[in-house]
Amino acid sequence: MNPRNRKSETMRKAATVVLSLGIENASQVFKYLHEDEIEMLTVEIATMQALSAETVEATMDEFYGLCLAQTFITEGGIDYAKAVLEKSMGASVATNLIDKITKSLQVKAFDFIYKADPKQLLILIQNEHPQTIALILSYCTTEQSSAILSELPREIQIDVVERIATMDSTSPEVVKDIERLIERKMSMSETVGYTVIGGTKYIAEVLNSVDRGTEKYIMEELSKNDPKLSEEIRNCMFVFEDIAMLEPMYIQRFLQDVNTSDLLIALKGAAKDVVEKFYENMSLRMKETMEEEAKYLRGVRLSDVEEKQRKLVAVVRQLEESGEIYISRGRKDEIIV
Repeated sequence: MNPRNRKSETMRKAATVVLSLGIENASQVFKYLHEDEIEMLTVEIATMQALSAETVEATMDEFYGLCLAQTFITEGGIDYAKAVLEKSMGASVATNLIDKITKSLQVKAFDFIYKADPKQLLILIQNEHPQTIALILSYCTTEQSSAILSELPREIQIDVVERIATMDSTSPEVVKDIERLIERKMSMSETVGYTVIGGTKYIAEVLNSVDRGTEKYIMEELSKNDPKLSEEIRNCMFVFEDIAMLEPMYIQRFLQDVNTSDLLIALKGAAKDVVEKFYENMSLRMKETMEEEAKYLRGVRLSDVEEKQRKLVAVVRQLEESGEIYISRGRKDEIIV
């Protein structure tokens, strides 16, 4: 399931539970939520359609199971909770409940650092082992991570990036140990179960936000150390659909170097608004050629579409390297006057 759809489904379930609790109980629950969580729940509740009795019952049953699982985890840990739940609910249900709890608790690890100033965090972690720094940055916001990564000594930047990109899951014990390390300075801590953190997509978002000089240095050095990993990260940083987000003058420059057959195949896998953006910036002649060739294009394989998209992204990168186009990846640029 798409992460955005999964988040939406989770919010709908949370809203269903709140509605089922009644106004008095719901108001008590809201006391324990952050302002942004209350805002999202309020919007969800206000826009919800009528719910069937079956939907409400199924959601409340799941909520009750999660509450039980959380209680058992608190009492004796994950293994204890799983053993008790397996006896009472069966192995399949127990595994599902434990999995949902450990994933939902992901945001609670290092919860105290989300609003911390990056400069303060940098002071706390700059002398730690690169693996420790990588773990902490994986729980930070991308804005915090990019600010800290930019200020780390050059000699450890690449090491930290590689560790974040190849990170998979971290045990509760390790997370708690590192939290205690930071807790001594900030006096706050949470625990968490195994959870997926870091990864190439995350570090790509971080690198999209650092200054251009830092990004270029890191990617160049990373390509020397691990070309395959470097390419994976680069592919996450800029994808085919991002071309449509460029300034019109840059899209037009890009189209000058494009083979119409390649573009036609690449657009087979693109959303309607992306396709329209390309056509808006084409010359009349190119547009007519594309429309004519499209009449005979049938049965395109997904692998061919992806290959052409990668090829065209490479064209954009070459144009950026030569300074003919500029890609704004969400970073705040300084204005030179």
